[in-house]
Amino acid sequence: MELPFRLLTADARLPEAAHDGDAGLDLRSVEAVVLPPGGRRLVPCGLAVEIPPVHAGFVIPRSGLAARHGITILNAPGLVDAGYRGELKVALLNTDASEPFAIEIGDRIAQLAIVALPQLRPVAVEELSASARGVGGFGSSGVA
Repeated sequence: MELPFRLLTADARLPEAAHDGDAGLDLRSVEAVVLPPGGRRLVPCGLAVEIPPVHAGFVIPRSGLAARHGITILNAPGLVDAGYRGELKVALLNTDASEPFAIEIGDRIAQLAIVALPQLRPVAVEELSASARGVGGFGSSGVA
């Protein structure tokens, strides 16, 4: 399936998967940015995408940046609706308490995953069917 992208700046590059079969396409920064400790910044990718109908894009953190440097996405996952045609931007957060993190133009900062979605029609009901979990919410499965 082809996924159309519009390159909005001279530094923009088409996203690509690092390996065949990878679920995410690497998004790159088109701006040099320094994230101070605890700082956040909306970082532009210089791209607009045409996500197919009945699909959505999810902007997710890169595991290496998170594990090695504490860089994550503030609203992870970021949702890109199929009808959105504006520039993709990533709300990056530096969770490190002492070290700033520098991003250069062209650095991989996040991944975009495209997911097919069923068409849902919410309906009001008097009761929901029973399940093994029931109403167990936060912490209901115990520790570890």
